[in-house]
Amino acid sequence: MSASALVLAACGSDSDSPVDQIEVTSGSQEKAPTISIEETPLTTTETESKVLTEGDGAELADDDIVQVDLAMFNAKDGKAIENSETYTAEPTMLDLSNQEMLPGLSKAIRGTTVGSEGVAIIPPKDLFGEEGMSDLGISGTDNVVLVFDVRRVIPAKAEGEKVAPDSDLPKVTWKEDGPASFDIPDEEAPDELVVEPLIKGEGDKVESGQTVYVTYTGALWRNGEVFDSTQQEGRGPFTFEVGAEQVITAWDEGLEGQTVGSRVLLVVPPEDGYGEEGSPDGSIKGDDTLVFVVDILDAS
Repeated sequence: MSASALVLAACGSDSDSPVDQIEVTSGSQEKAPTISIEETPLTTTETESKVLTEGDGAELADDDIVQVDLAMFNAKDGKAIENSETYTAEPTMLDLSNQEMLPGLSKAIRGTTVGSEGVAIIPPKDLFGEEGMSDLGISGTDNVVLVFDVRRVIPAKAEGEKVAPDSDLPKVTWKEDGPASFDIPDEEAPDELVVEPLIKGEGDKVESGQTVYVTYTGALWRNGEVFDSTQQEGRGPFTFEVGAEQVITAWDEGLEGQTVGSRVLLVVPPEDGYGEEGSPDGSIKGDDTLVFVVDILDAS
């Protein structure tokens, strides 16, 4: 948002559209935006959005991954919902192709341009459903007002200089429309973790404690069979905090120090993967070596 506060009316008060009954006072890097509603409670049956200030960047595609600032308000009274004091402190990554997880967010932002500021009103069915979100004070009948600022589009895949892989390692075939595939060498798997960049990104190095946004495909060394991939239909990028033990040890150790934009091959011995017990569903055995290809899309 602009550094100076700016009152942005969705439009004139003559409109019957719910989103046009919302007035936004733009935020800044020091202060979250605020809203006022002509008459509360404000309700809608479908997600409605309005651009308040149009950005001069590219128009968003329906499958873009975008970084946005979000502020939410309960439409029954206009009060803020868990707004951070600094609006731009923790931008949100949003996969516009994912229509299953909080679909109202992507509906509100689709079709805008990078740099745009806007406001939307979202009905329960497009956000938290009939159960609401009690931790945020939202009931199953509450509509939500969303104020958003589109910062930038995150690349959907690794971008940078290609690196010639070691000939003794699995060969990766990356695919635009599905999981990557692996050509596993006919030999014993390495005993130690192998970290091999395939594309060297030009971004900053990933540090412990950062939240990273990645896509990946994982397979078994013993047969090359894919057991997990964000590239499967209906899936999207995965996020986790590096060094926080939210993922297997190999990911925490192997991705730290790599640069944003990189594609990294990981060959993971059992002790750095799922250990002697293997995976809970039994698809990964206790002695399985794993192979991952990971695209590091962003880190913050």
